[in-house]
Amino acid sequence: QVQLVESGGGLVQAGGSLRLSCAASGSIFSIIAMGWYRQAPGKQRELVATITSGGSTNYVDSVKGRFTISRDNAKNTVYLQMNSLKPEDTAVYYCKPPSWGNGYWGQGTQVTVSS
Repeated sequence: QVQLVESGGGLVQAGGSLRLSCAASGSIFSIIAMGWYRQAPGKQRELVATITSGGSTNYVDSVKGRFTISRDNAKNTVYLQMNSLKPEDTAVYYCKPPSWGNGYWGQGTQVTVSS
C-alpha cells in the first residue's frame, strides 16, 4: 500500500517562504510523475505543479516564478519550494501522482499566509 505523507506547512507572512515535503513509500516512486495540489476553503482542489520522472516541470500560472517543484528519487521525496507567498496561497497542500485516483490522498499540510 503506497502512502504519501506531506509536511512543512505553517503560518507565514506575505512575502515569506516555505518548503513542503512529500514522502512516498513504495519502489515505483522514481518512475512516476508527481504533483502538488492545493485546496482553499470553499474552493475545488487544484493542481499547482507537476514533475515528471525525468525532472520536467509544469506550473499553474498563478504560481509561476514563485514556486519550484523538485524531487529526490533516492529519498522517495518530492518538494515544493514556495517563495513570495501571498494570502491567496492559503490552502491545504497535497501531493499525489496525477495519474492516480482519488484513493491516494494523504492528510495534506496546511499553509496559511497572513497579510
